[in-house]
Amino acid sequence: VQLQASGGGLVQAGGSLRLSCAASGSMLSSSAIGWYRQAPGKERELVARIMIGGSTNYADSVRGRFAISRDNARNTVYLQMNSLKPEDTAVYFCNTGRMVWTSGGLRFQAFGSWGQGTLVTVSS
Repeated sequence: VQLQASGGGLVQAGGSLRLSCAASGSMLSSSAIGWYRQAPGKERELVARIMIGGSTNYADSVRGRFAISRDNARNTVYLQMNSLKPEDTAVYFCNTGRMVWTSGGLRFQAFGSWGQGTLVTVSS
């Protein structure tokens, strides 16, 4: 399953954006979904996840500023981003995921194919 992220753009520091993650031919309500980002020269990182039951978790860098949610009727998962900072600049992706045991403990890992992502640029 490949998900499509949209809603990125250019915003000033302190501003807000809402990203959307949609899928065709697949019900997102039956999947755990993660929002990831990749800044230039950096590895892709998980910023937020929402499980099938609705529980959420966030990276420390975005906790309190970002909120992940799902609208099952629209088959869409959102990432509301507030109080944006220049360091939030990245390409944002969404993907299905699951909890797996790794050498580092229980981790949320993506297992779908990656879409093109959506670029978020935060100017200072």
